[in-house]
Amino acid sequence: LVELDPAMTRLFSTDPALTRLNERALLSPKLRIVNADAFQWLEHETQNFDVIIVDFPDPTNFAIGKLYTNSFYALLDQRLSASGYAVVQTTSPLVARKSFWTVVTTMESVGLRTAPYHANVPSFGEWGFVVVGRRPFKYAPSLPVGLRFLDVKSLPLLFDFPLDMARVPAEVNRLSNQVLVYTYEQEWGQVVH
Repeated sequence: LVELDPAMTRLFSTDPALTRLNERALLSPKLRIVNADAFQWLEHETQNFDVIIVDFPDPTNFAIGKLYTNSFYALLDQRLSASGYAVVQTTSPLVARKSFWTVVTTMESVGLRTAPYHANVPSFGEWGFVVVGRRPFKYAPSLPVGLRFLDVKSLPLLFDFPLDMARVPAEVNRLSNQVLVYTYEQEWGQVVH
């Protein structure tokens, strides 16, 4: 787990209510916590990973926006094993459609294969994610028993974008342009105001 703020990992490792909520996951002997900037950490890391889960705050400023650039995704690609996949939380393809597709376009610009999908998240609304890897992603023909919200029949629907969320042309988000920060601000600014 790479997390910039040591106070956050300390809080979620020690607070009784939070450790109950996360089922003491941060106390697992299998987990190594690294308190560092994810971009800088990836620049120096040499280990490859079969699965990478990226859950950054939305790109509301340039410091966070750098984590959504082609430079960051090129580093992520270097750390992903040949048969591995990463999943990246993006933003709402419904509210911030161009921002969402900017992230997808940026990932593709470094040679990653993308499988964008969306799901309704109760605390966020319609939200977007992208599975990336060096080979096409194929979802499983079966799922674990006992899932409450997903079944084999509905799984393909996550990868289907209706017209109001369908792909739109987008620029590559680079360190030199940070176009995503501007686009995100414009789209979400319309909702807030």
